[in-house]
This record gives sequence, structure tokens and C-alpha cells, in this order.
Amino acid sequence: MDIQIEIDKASGFCFGVTTAISKAEEELRKGEPLYCLGDIVHNAKEVERLQQLGLITIDHTRLASLRDAKVLLRAHGEPPETYARARENGINIIDATCPVVLRLQQRIKAEYLQPSRPQIAIFGKRGHAEVLGLVGQTEGQAVVVEQLGDLQQLDFNRDISLFSQTTKSPDQFRQIVDYIRNHIRPSANFRYFDTICRQVSGRMSGMIRFAQSHDALLFVSGLKSSNGRALFAACRSVNPNAHLVEGPSDICFDWFKGVESLGICGATSTPTWLMEDCKNAILNYRHVEE
Repeated sequence: MDIQIEIDKASGFCFGVTTAISKAEEELRKGEPLYCLGDIVHNAKEVERLQQLGLITIDHTRLASLRDAKVLLRAHGEPPETYARARENGINIIDATCPVVLRLQQRIKAEYLQPSRPQIAIFGKRGHAEVLGLVGQTEGQAVVVEQLGDLQQLDFNRDISLFSQTTKSPDQFRQIVDYIRNHIRPSANFRYFDTICRQVSGRMSGMIRFAQSHDALLFVSGLKSSNGRALFAACRSVNPNAHLVEGPSDICFDWFKGVESLGICGATSTPTWLMEDCKNAILNYRHVEE
């Protein structure tokens, strides 16, 4: 029996990533050099595609020595120091910061500047590009919380304001909230702001249903994507025959022997064209086999 392959329609780029890539393509069509501060998206195949169009990926060290150039800031956002450096160096910023991330940065800065000077805690991945931009709004003073044990860095005698990286799990965020509520002193004030992007977090339940509806699952994602790792783990928890690949070259076709129904899905940083390429690679392989 022929294998039936379905690509998850809800998978692929989120709004912020789509906008950043559209801005990059628009600028590249002008034929002028365009630099991007960090990988524009956590997907090596998409980064390679844009580099072939002329996009030049740089780091902060290279930015410091760049003069009178055009630099795109990706959806993850940047700390204030990056904008200051760009002004000093005469750099034209193409700002593709996701609107959700930008609003979060503004809220954190406003809370940090409150007269009461609360401790700012950010539930997120330490060192992640978005989190670096968020911590930068507090002059580096925010405490990054990856797990419950990290909360010991906080002083529970003082006011605490909690935020979240936009792509974290709502369930884990609630655990952090409950822990602080149960440990903060009555004399201190605790405020928390659920700043998780629902376009991203809402995919989890839909993707779990998608994984359950197929005999096997192919999850396409860049290995640097924390969102991809979280979504893949959720898919594999309900479908043991789930496999993670970066692209068609990683596919082991023996995975799908005897499989009648295969689902293909991906992270918020996975381009649709890459999932299509994986589907075509499987169909072409089976055609040659037959």
C-alpha cells in the first residue's frame, strides 16, 4: 500500500520569523550589502538559502568594527547596547524584532524603572538571543530562571516581578508562579506577567493531536531551535515512531517500512519549503524502489 503523507498545516514560521525573513528578502532585492546580527532563524537550511541571496551573518564582535553599513536585527530582539553601538558606528538598522518581543521588552523596562525597584525574574533559557535582549532592559540586573532551583537567587523578602520568554511552556511558567507565591514573604509584593506568545504555545496541543493521528512522524527542525526540541519531545511522547531531522539528507527511509500514514511537521523556525522537500524525498525514494 502506498504511504500517505500529510504536512501539518499549522507548522512552520511564526508571524515574527515570517516578517523578519520578508524584510531580509525585500532589502536583498535592492542589491546592497545586508548584514544580519546572528542567524536570522534557528534553521541552518533557511540561513543557507538567504546567504545564497547575499545575506551576511555577523556576530557582536563584527558589529563593533562595522561602519556605515545596513544591519538587520532578527525577530528575537536586541538589548539597548546594540542600538547604541549602531548609532556610534553610523549603522542603518533594519529592525525585524517581533512585535510581541518588542512589547515584552518595553514592559520589562517599565517594571524595572518602578520607584519600588522590584527584582525582575525572567523565565527563559540562559544565553538565548531573546533572553539577552530582555535582560538588557534591566541593565543586566534581571535573574534568569530556567528551573525551580534558579529561584534561590531571588530575595523573597523583596518585591518580585516575573516575566517569561515568549516561547516557554505555560505549564512550567505556572509552576514558577506557584513556587514564588508559596515562598515570598507577606511583606513583599509579587507581580507576574504571562508574556508567552500564544501563537507559539498554542501549537503544542494541536501538534500532539497531529502526531497521534499518524503511524509515524517526521519532525523537521534546526538543531539550535529550543522551540523545536520542546515540540519534538511532546510529539515523541505520544508517538514513539517520531524522528527528528534537519532536512532530507538526514532521513533514514527504513524508518517508514510498513508505515501507511506519515505526518510531517516542524518548529516555528522551520520553513514550509523544507518540509515539502522532505516529503518529496520520501515519495521519490519509494518511486525508485518500486
